[in-house]
Order: sequence, then structure tokens, then C-alpha cells
Amino acid sequence: MKITQPPRDPRRRKDDVLARFERESDVWVATADADGLPCLVALWFVWNGECFWVCTRLTNPTGRNLRDGGRTRLAFGDTRDVVLVDGDVETFSRAEVPETAADAFAARTGWDPRTDTSAYAYFRVRPRAVQAWCGVHELPGRHVMRDGVWAV
Repeated sequence: MKITQPPRDPRRRKDDVLARFERESDVWVATADADGLPCLVALWFVWNGECFWVCTRLTNPTGRNLRDGGRTRLAFGDTRDVVLVDGDVETFSRAEVPETAADAFAARTGWDPRTDTSAYAYFRVRPRAVQAWCGVHELPGRHVMRDGVWAV
């Protein structure tokens, strides 16, 4: 790949990241168990402007890892347009999930886990750090959020 564009400024990167959160519907969710065994799966998500909501069963490794570990890394894009989100996780049963979050998830994905016969849980991911880059020339300045605060 030949780099022909200058690196994006922080404002443009943040705008591009937020547009991606609104546009896309799938995200790679990385977790690990207590022994450090990694797990990586794609899940549907909804972004509400402050946090992500994902949903999966508590009986699978991702659900257990999200609940027990309380942290995750979300990955968007390919190697030439990367967004990584490190976040803190809170777990909600179907009965506990805020109705606005569950309704938004159902509207966005076309699937309402509250009506499924399997036991699903919802997970709220609050971003603590966000990195964004399009090529090696954008590695400097890739941190668009640190400690839960946007750089711009």
C-alpha cells in the first residue's frame, strides 16, 4: 500500500470513529478467561452515543468472560482502517437491562433477545480508550480517547 494522504487530524479521526459506530452493526469482541485463554467472536452491537450494548449467552465463553473479567477489547475494520476500543463491562439479565437499551438493540439488529427461548444477557461496554488509524503513517496520534475522555 502506498500512502498518498496525510494523517487525519484528531477531530477528523473522532468523527470517522463515531460515524463507524453508527454505520456498522458487527464488532469483534475479545475476552479472556481467568487463566488467560483468549476468545474472539463477532457480535451485533448498538452504540448509544456513550456506550456499546452487546448480547450473548452467559453459558458461552464470551458471556462468562465478559461477566467475570469486566473488560473487553472491541475491534472494527481491517488492517488499513483500524478502530480498537478498550472498555469496562457491566452485565445485565434480560429482566435488568434498561428498556431503552434493549429496544435500541432490537431495532438495530432485528432480533430481540428478550423474546428468545435461550437465556441471553446484555453487556454494556463503556469505552476507556479508543485508538484509530489508517496505515502506519497514522500510528502517531492514534489515541483518540484515554481514560474515558475524548482527545478532542
